[in-house]
Amino acid sequence: MLHRLALRVLPSLTLAVTEDSVRTRKRLVMFVPGLVAFAVYRAAKHGMSLAEPVTLLLLSGLVSLVTAICAYRVGRGVPFAQLVSADGARRIGWILAWIGFVYGVQLSLLVLALLWLVGYDYAKHPDGPAMMAMIIPSTAVARDAFEIGYVRWLEASGRPFVTFPDGAGLRALLARVTPALAGWVAAGVAGCVSLSLLLAALVSGDMAVLAQGAVVTMAAGTVGLLAFFAGQGNGAAWTAGLSSTRWNELVKFWWWPGLAFASTYYLVLVGGCLYVLKQPMSSPGLFAGVAGLVGGVMALYCYYLGHRRDIENRQPGGVPSALLRCPFVMGILGKSREAIAGTALSGSAAVFDKNSQRASS
Repeated sequence: MLHRLALRVLPSLTLAVTEDSVRTRKRLVMFVPGLVAFAVYRAAKHGMSLAEPVTLLLLSGLVSLVTAICAYRVGRGVPFAQLVSADGARRIGWILAWIGFVYGVQLSLLVLALLWLVGYDYAKHPDGPAMMAMIIPSTAVARDAFEIGYVRWLEASGRPFVTFPDGAGLRALLARVTPALAGWVAAGVAGCVSLSLLLAALVSGDMAVLAQGAVVTMAAGTVGLLAFFAGQGNGAAWTAGLSSTRWNELVKFWWWPGLAFASTYYLVLVGGCLYVLKQPMSSPGLFAGVAGLVGGVMALYCYYLGHRRDIENRQPGGVPSALLRCPFVMGILGKSREAIAGTALSGSAAVFDKNSQRASS
């Protein structure tokens, strides 16, 4: 889900995919796959057993795979036959495998775990959860694949992006792991595992999953917030950036993506334990393992996002900080390009005008 974080945290990407014309097209792109997924569910219900978790996850992944490449093509604006030659087999394979299949399976596990928490257990009542576990992921995959395709279209049209949301920057960062990065990831893992083990000694039974989820989410979200600032300074002098940021802006980032994605990863892992590993969520060791993964992933991803944000800030012609309500771009969501950028983005006006004409045609 790193691509989703990048599309909403990095200003250059957020400005590109939240234009009014893009949102209008995106709604249609999301609506159609939902109908297709429902039709596939109805057909599959009579031809196979969707009460088996692996079967459901495989089917959901395949539907999401097809959805991803179709939505990417719409955003990219080129025929299917030209996708590989235009963007390369590696990127198209990434869209199919990661944005389509893997992301779709993750979202299905998220849906199943969330329904399990509210008492609608897929193992006992498979029909309703199975339907939602196919429809909801397909619409989310369509949204993200379309946005990625649109970013790629802008890039091919001459608008450069410092960061493309394909994880290449993260792989480059991991190729030269710094002590600061390793320290933050270790802090995320150790902190969440320690809190999980402590809580396991205090809370057990049916309330354990909720209590563990709340504590781990808050801990991982907090580590993610601090790691974001550490990434902007490559691990050095990050407290200065933290102290100079207003409290309401800190709370916004702590809430989203901090708490939102920490809880998402927690629920995905809970769903995997319940329906893939088929392990009840009752073991302190299992809780600790889930907590460690959530804390480590949030620290790693947020450090990376801070690092990429710092690179964007140092680029000539980048988005001026004065245009943003906060370092996390939360204030620009929902605003049109004209309302946000004004003359500050005049250098990119030709590309955006071309996009507006293309979107309205």
